[in-house]
Amino acid sequence: MSYLDHIKQCNSYPAEDFLPFFIGKTCYGLTHKTHIQHLIEWPEVFSADSQGLYLNPELNTPELRTNAANEVMWALHKKGIIDSWVGEQYNISESFDSPSAMLIERAAVAFLGTRGYGVHLNGLVRKADGIYIWIAERSLSKPFWPGMLDQIVAGGQPFGLSPQENIIKESQEEADITPEVAATATFEGEIHYCNAGERGLHNDGLFNYDLWLPEDFVPHNTDGEVESFKLMPIEEMAKITDETSEFKSNCNLVNIDLLIRLGLIDSSHPDYQEICSLLYAKPSPIQIHT
Repeated sequence: MSYLDHIKQCNSYPAEDFLPFFIGKTCYGLTHKTHIQHLIEWPEVFSADSQGLYLNPELNTPELRTNAANEVMWALHKKGIIDSWVGEQYNISESFDSPSAMLIERAAVAFLGTRGYGVHLNGLVRKADGIYIWIAERSLSKPFWPGMLDQIVAGGQPFGLSPQENIIKESQEEADITPEVAATATFEGEIHYCNAGERGLHNDGLFNYDLWLPEDFVPHNTDGEVESFKLMPIEEMAKITDETSEFKSNCNLVNIDLLIRLGLIDSSHPDYQEICSLLYAKPSPIQIHT
């Protein structure tokens, strides 16, 4: 794997396997055709044809849509079709700051193929011999990507919290970083990717933050989601990212963004222009294939 390979891997999906998901005349995502076959078992909520998946137009308020759709998702979870249940509500909207069309259970976001968001925090330490970064190893008991490397703090973006508030909450839960320290994290940008996986389409935006920590700080996990933490030179993180698949796939994107901003990936890299072009591409309009 290389930097460029990771970016391309996170931005690939077989478009012919998906149909657009409409609420009214607006397309909010791409739903896998096999998932549609399950959803239309509730014709009072979902319908479909060769052009797309549709939410019943009689569900004409965000509250009605939310209640009806989540009843379906819960039933699909009880059947084992949706493989987990988090108990967090995610917003379905055209963009992060757009008005909400409805809310949906976090575990169903990829199942529907609607856009989700997450926050990622780079825990950085400046020493006499250079910049170091705290890396988390995900718990071996986690159902998804167990044992893989991750940022010091990362989490999904639920409805009702700002990204900054979410960073503060996740920092305390995952690394025992106090709210006062976490509040000094700086927002460094948003990157997007769209990738097909076993759970559906991950059509996501990542809000990236940097937090400079004192040399004597040591993170401690408090929610059971991290196996261990390791402080490593930024050059070691760069080598692992460029040469292996040890990091959770979307974490590679956050690493690459950080390495560009710190100057470790620059115009001397043979793939620099393509890396920047793909990594920082604006989310493209959803492609509708009929």
